[in-house]
Amino acid sequence: MGASSDVPALRRGLAVLRLLASKAGPVSAAAIARELGLPRSTTYHLLSELVAAGFATHLPEERRYGLGVAVFELGSAYLRHDPLERLARPLLRRLVDRLDRPAHLGVLHGRETLYLVREQPRHPQTLVTDVGVRLPGHLPASGRAMLAHLPPAQVRALFPDTASFVNRTGRGPRSLPELRRLLAAERRRGWAVEDGYVTPGFASVAAPVFDHGGRPVAAISLTFRHDCHPDAPPGTPVPECGEQWPELAAEVRRAADELSARIGGRRAAD
Repeated sequence: MGASSDVPALRRGLAVLRLLASKAGPVSAAAIARELGLPRSTTYHLLSELVAAGFATHLPEERRYGLGVAVFELGSAYLRHDPLERLARPLLRRLVDRLDRPAHLGVLHGRETLYLVREQPRHPQTLVTDVGVRLPGHLPASGRAMLAHLPPAQVRALFPDTASFVNRTGRGPRSLPELRRLLAAERRRGWAVEDGYVTPGFASVAAPVFDHGGRPVAAISLTFRHDCHPDAPPGTPVPECGEQWPELAAEVRRAADELSARIGGRRAAD
């Protein structure tokens, strides 16, 4: 078989793997053929090759197929190479050099935001959001930038009751309905905003990073000083609460979109 004819077969094999990965459990060959629009004979041939290579597993009693051990090995190797952090770091560095504010890469870990990368400006600021730090996902902008693109049922599972809503400064959502309203607004806007929810006197904006299936896998955020007082009397000369910082958000979104492109990701259709 020539190189030119190998490429379509490879693409079909990868499509089978992606389909298996998207399902909650094993799938029949007939279902795979139907969903991918493949002839049944071609589907069985592809599955046979994937099973032989360890990328798929055949469950004969169930007459179904699932992912194989080789996929787990690839996933483990992927994590060892830290590709997300490596690809994100130069983008964060450029963001910091342009805007002179700290930038972060965060991921969701359960209902927490875990920070993987932080880049500081020439004059570093002391922030709680250091590498390895976990924060309640509903408070920082980076956490909500990802939560806004999760299915509602998944958000409900992560925040099932009021006890799930940790409070740090007296600000931020305190119930599931309040969180849902905030996430809906941020999804429509395209970025998330946090103003004193994590640390008094600091605010942040964040945008999501998407994988090939349009799922949020990370978020890039920018943090800066901003100390507003929502209970201040009218006319008091203090910074306004409720700002959205569209100019900063545009820079963050650009970096997040570039990281999405670097990992082969795409934004899901709303």
